[in-house]
Amino acid sequence: MWDYTEKVREHYLHPRNVGEIDQPDGFGEIGNITCGDALRLTFKLDNEGKVAEIKFKTFGCGSAIASASVLTEMCKGKTLDEIKKITNNDIATELGGLPREKMHCSVMGQEALEAAITFYETGGIKTEPEVKHGKVVCTCFNVTEAEIEHAVRENGLTTVEDVTNFTKAGGACGGCHGEIRTIIERINGAIHGDKQPAAAVKQLTTLQKIDLIRKVLEHDVKPVLANDGGDCELIDVDGNTVFVKLHGHCAGCAFSNMTLISVVERNLREKVSEQLSVKLA
Repeated sequence: MWDYTEKVREHYLHPRNVGEIDQPDGFGEIGNITCGDALRLTFKLDNEGKVAEIKFKTFGCGSAIASASVLTEMCKGKTLDEIKKITNNDIATELGGLPREKMHCSVMGQEALEAAITFYETGGIKTEPEVKHGKVVCTCFNVTEAEIEHAVRENGLTTVEDVTNFTKAGGACGGCHGEIRTIIERINGAIHGDKQPAAAVKQLTTLQKIDLIRKVLEHDVKPVLANDGGDCELIDVDGNTVFVKLHGHCAGCAFSNMTLISVVERNLREKVSEQLSVKLA
């Protein structure tokens, strides 16, 4: 289970500066609720060019709320030149740290701030959340090659799992993993192998496979779902098809199919067999 700092909990339970400013000087909107997370950031400058007021709205998890909340506090009273220097690592550090799997929340904050600054500097041109420039590598989460390159350079990423944690790219179907590895290798100038999946085990008996599936669900999947008030129950295994039932907040959630792929199926493919698919019972 992920370990959150007291400051993350505080900003999640009591977020600062929630809302939206009318006729803002800066407006930034990042993400898309169809892909999971979205953040809107607005600010107004005072006569000295410093951030006098800043607010946010977000559709996301507790880490997304905490990251946006602490970011607004970090920006208050600062000039544009000062807030331009704020990085996703600065946001995470201000929170006392974030689980690596949640670093994409701090990245979203930095990107929303950059979009809001661009809005101000271009005289009010909005950066629409669904508009992307450059080649899209991860079609599941609409992440571009440029975004992956930036995350790798900025944060010293060396594996596909790292890139997923910081950008969400590769967190669903996995079809872009090869291209992500190529980007990592090109930028770092050396081959960095991604984690070898336990899926290489191919000679499991049916009972061994079911037992391993149960262990992965118990130790790798359930703790993740529990962080958002959800749970997962194994119903049946038919060949390479795993049937599960979602409970708690995950049951009936609009993003249950995404959870099924990015959390349940991804873990089972990595740790049991690449040929497994997961369906709701």
